Amino acid sequence: MDRPRFQSPRFLILYALAAAGGAIAYVPFLTILLPMQVTSLVGSADVEWLAYCAFAGAVAASIANIAFGWFSDATRNRKSWMLAGLGLSSAVLVSMSHARDMETLIGLIVLWQVFLNMMLAPLAAWAGDCVPDGQKGILGGLLAFSPAAGALAAAIVTYPGLAGPDARLVIVAVIVAACVLPAILFGAPTEFPELNRPTASDEKLIQTTETARSVVVRMWLARLLIQISEAALFAYLYFWFRSVDGSMTDSSVARIFSVILIASIPVALWTGRWADRTGRPILPLPVTAALGSAGLVAMALSFSLETAIAGYVLFGIATSVFLSLHTGQTLRVLPKPQTRGRDLGIFNLTNTGPSLVVPWMAIALVPVFGFSGLFYLLAGLALLAAFLLASLPRPR
Repeated sequence: MDRPRFQSPRFLILYALAAAGGAIAYVPFLTILLPMQVTSLVGSADVEWLAYCAFAGAVAASIANIAFGWFSDATRNRKSWMLAGLGLSSAVLVSMSHARDMETLIGLIVLWQVFLNMMLAPLAAWAGDCVPDGQKGILGGLLAFSPAAGALAAAIVTYPGLAGPDARLVIVAVIVAACVLPAILFGAPTEFPELNRPTASDEKLIQTTETARSVVVRMWLARLLIQISEAALFAYLYFWFRSVDGSMTDSSVARIFSVILIASIPVALWTGRWADRTGRPILPLPVTAALGSAGLVAMALSFSLETAIAGYVLFGIATSVFLSLHTGQTLRVLPKPQTRGRDLGIFNLTNTGPSLVVPWMAIALVPVFGFSGLFYLLAGLALLAAFLLASLPRPR
């Protein structure tokens, strides 16, 4: 009997570095550099124009991710798309500083999102081509580095006195290239032909269409529900903390957020490794979703800063681990290797879609029921995600 083969640690580490580079490509720009540029262009009208930027970018990213995932499926050449996307998105990012009006800036943002997803979509599918099921838990754990890397990069490029607005964009582009290129040039992954063998019209395909489709739909819905909760907290966290304790500052909230991102890394790594060793790849997902729901309930009930922080820490770590591990296990449940990139693009809608929904939820609930009403609703969504995943069949 053949021993099971595993992907090399070198490739896994370099892939995790490339994934972190993907996060660095957009986190500093969208969270800090873009808002600063919008304010410099339009002054007090910055909130409205930033919303237009976010909407246009989200639509472009959603379409481009599906399209370039599909193109990389058709050509069976992930690396060329990744290299082209890296170069073109970096060039457009650096040119952002030359925009002199909002119409030009929005046009560049749309173009940048298209080229960025030319890199990100094949990068995501590449993991499915190279990482066997027995290592998808540890892959998910390694992906927990990505959000922390994005936040760290944002802190570095905005460090006082380090660089001006134009140079900051160049620094981001250089860091992204330094993270992504080693995997492309030196990753040399072990090949697993069985991971990329097209499905045939046989009993396995019948099982795929009847059973795996339900699994995929539940995985997609569960991620969407958790991402809605994450997006709502990301957008309104500062305002909520201020409502609990007026002494809270933006730097205090940023520190709490950073601690959560860092703490989630060892938890995700340990949990992913446990899932691989025990053959229970899905189990951590409903557990972490339920813990995230509990954290939201604790936040809704909080009347002191200490309990508010405790509830948010529970929610933040649980959902960060959920999203990292979910990404790895999504590669396990997608039924057709020949359309892996396209299907991951459809899953990517769970990342971009919530930003279009959350503001309307907050507008409808917060003025009437306060933040507690919003948190109770989000807790219900997270608990629904846990139920959707708890009933999934155990993979063989």
